[in-house]
Amino acid sequence: MSNSNAVYTPYSLMESSSPNIRAILLRYLRHWPWFVLSLGLALGGAYLYLLYKQPIYRVQASLLLLDGTKADDRGGVLREFQAATPKKSVENEIEMLKSATLMGKVVEKLHLEHRYFHQTKFGKREIYQESPVELIVEKGSQALYEEPVTLTFTNNQAVQLNGTSIPLNQSVNTPYGRLRVATRKPVSAATAPLIVQASTRQAVAGDYVSRLKAEPTSKTSSVVVLTVDDAVPAKGEAVLNTLIAEYNLASIQSKNTVASNTLKFIQERLNGLSGELSGVESRVESFKSNEGITDLSTQAQTFLLSAKENDAKLNEVNVQLSALRDLQKYVRSQPADQNGSPAIVGLNDPVLLQLLGKASELELKRADLAQTTSNESPQVQSIDNQIKATKRRIADNVQTMQNMLESTQRSYEAKNQALAGQIRQVPRQERALMDISRQQAIKNDLYTYLLQKREETAVAFAAAVSDSRTVDAAVSGLTPVKPVKPMIYLLFGMVGLLLPLGLIAGIDSLNQRIRSRQEVEKSTLTPILGELSSNPSSGKKRLVITPRSRSLITEQIRTLRANLPFLESTESASQVLLVTSSISGEGKTFVSLNLGASLSLVDRPTVVLEMDLRRPTYQETFHLDNNVGISEYLTGEATLSDVLQPVPGYKNFFMISSGILDEEQNPAELLSSPRMRQLITDLRERFSYIMLDTPPLGLVSDAQLMAPFADSTLFVVRHGVTPQTSLKAIELVRREQRFKNLSLVLNGVVGNDGSYLSHSHKDKYYQAQPQTRRWLRA
Repeated sequence: MSNSNAVYTPYSLMESSSPNIRAILLRYLRHWPWFVLSLGLALGGAYLYLLYKQPIYRVQASLLLLDGTKADDRGGVLREFQAATPKKSVENEIEMLKSATLMGKVVEKLHLEHRYFHQTKFGKREIYQESPVELIVEKGSQALYEEPVTLTFTNNQAVQLNGTSIPLNQSVNTPYGRLRVATRKPVSAATAPLIVQASTRQAVAGDYVSRLKAEPTSKTSSVVVLTVDDAVPAKGEAVLNTLIAEYNLASIQSKNTVASNTLKFIQERLNGLSGELSGVESRVESFKSNEGITDLSTQAQTFLLSAKENDAKLNEVNVQLSALRDLQKYVRSQPADQNGSPAIVGLNDPVLLQLLGKASELELKRADLAQTTSNESPQVQSIDNQIKATKRRIADNVQTMQNMLESTQRSYEAKNQALAGQIRQVPRQERALMDISRQQAIKNDLYTYLLQKREETAVAFAAAVSDSRTVDAAVSGLTPVKPVKPMIYLLFGMVGLLLPLGLIAGIDSLNQRIRSRQEVEKSTLTPILGELSSNPSSGKKRLVITPRSRSLITEQIRTLRANLPFLESTESASQVLLVTSSISGEGKTFVSLNLGASLSLVDRPTVVLEMDLRRPTYQETFHLDNNVGISEYLTGEATLSDVLQPVPGYKNFFMISSGILDEEQNPAELLSSPRMRQLITDLRERFSYIMLDTPPLGLVSDAQLMAPFADSTLFVVRHGVTPQTSLKAIELVRREQRFKNLSLVLNGVVGNDGSYLSHSHKDKYYQAQPQTRRWLRA
């Protein structure tokens, strides 16, 4: 039949290429019970985690680092010792505070090698001073440090260590080594068991060093804030306070090392001079007694005073040269052989004293490292190189000073020789007395000088203080810093939301069925004639449209009827609609029957032909007589009036069942017979619409055999049923124009995947109409 008249072009809604965020969100919101259940379980897990997780508190202290050259003002008595102290660097002091050696002393002093726990209903909780006993490891085995041990108290005399009974306060051999459990408080059988986690001192010190934070308050400030996180606030406070005390003690010991060596050097010199001075005084007394000399001439006194002054200066030079020779021995010694800093009495050169202080500080640092590492370690080697470089500079400085002092010494000796020549002019007795008296004065001045230096050094030794001040003692926060409750709830909540989200996304990624209108429009340019929502309430009813029905699905069928692009301008025109699909179960029979019933309700005589001769279903659904149908008509066993059967309850709506197919008959050959064309021609004369309900296109060729008789084709695509690969076949059929006026009908649309108003809003609207009308009638 010609289609020259104007037709209604089926629409194809063009969507943006960007993802439809609303559709994606609505797809996930359909599974909101999953999200609620997962979120509830996750928050419950967060609550249990916080309940069983031991809280961690932050302990903080602050320390002011003073410049060693300006720590205090004690005048000239200790000035030379202050010159030997290098200027402090905040970064270097922070490294000293975080050193494993210093922390090891803290662990040893506080006995932190082992951790003690009480078992509570919320898990293990660490205790510190509350532990009634202390585990002392005299010689532990490897098994002791691998897993915690349990101490169960049986009485006040014994305790069970992992089931092995051992006496209290006695050293015994156990499977974990030689141990001793010392009591701090009285214990009995009622004392709660203890869980002890044993560790080595190095491991505990390393753990605290890794958790210790030392940072200056600003770039220009020398106030350092010390922070450590611990499960027991009292334990963290004790660690920081003891760390500061040990740091100050180490600073004082560094200062006292120089003073101690200087005192030793001065005392040795004083011991030698004491004997020499006694001998000179005895010679003076003997000479005067033997020679009967009571006074010297004025000239001799003048020479004596000059020689005395010159000798005093020469002696001071000799003392400095002696100190320089001691420094040369110190410079030539190896870093590993040092016993302390050399004596620097009499040396006032600031550069030399600063270099000596730096060398002393490096040697102390090397000594600390040597206690925990070998001499071949990179850190020790680096400090050795620094010590050698500093000693080279000291050697250069010493050589320069020695050259200057030797030149001065020669000048003083030359002057002494000149004075000695003049003194020779004095009579023999006076000259001999002058020589003896001069030796006495030299020894006496040197002895007095060394006594003064010894007192200065003793004062420095006794008055040594640390170059740091405690600004704030260690104090812990009132609330724990770990775990952070809002963060834990947020993380668990995110996991609770992401789990169903990932599960749904995973299911969607594995699903190869069509899920939305957008997928159809992206894969084919075939126009979409209409959409039919999923209708679970109808059950297995194939015919849902009635004259009074106002459900969502019936209105959508009416919309599909209105969108038919083949409505002729003359009412007498007859149209043949072919309905097919890709596979079984997509709803082509449902669309055929309900669209036909809808057309009959608008006074359009409609007949539906069951063209699936292989799998007839109309007989069971509508209780039709299947003994006469299309098969009998095509074989000439029945006429058109024989096969036409009216649908009960509908006017102008008829069906033709498939009939009974013999085993010897082939459906394709029957459909290709001339009587098929005659059947369509006869039906066109009696009906406005002929609906051909054909088998799936992807399974058999029946639909293609019916294509020449059809004026238009409705291809049913069902959400969640039609494979995505079928869309490529539909596009191929469209390009090859195998069917006339090919259009798509989306069936089984779920939720809000439709392109128009929300289905839920539509359903509410249509359901409200009958209620409004009943109220108006009332």
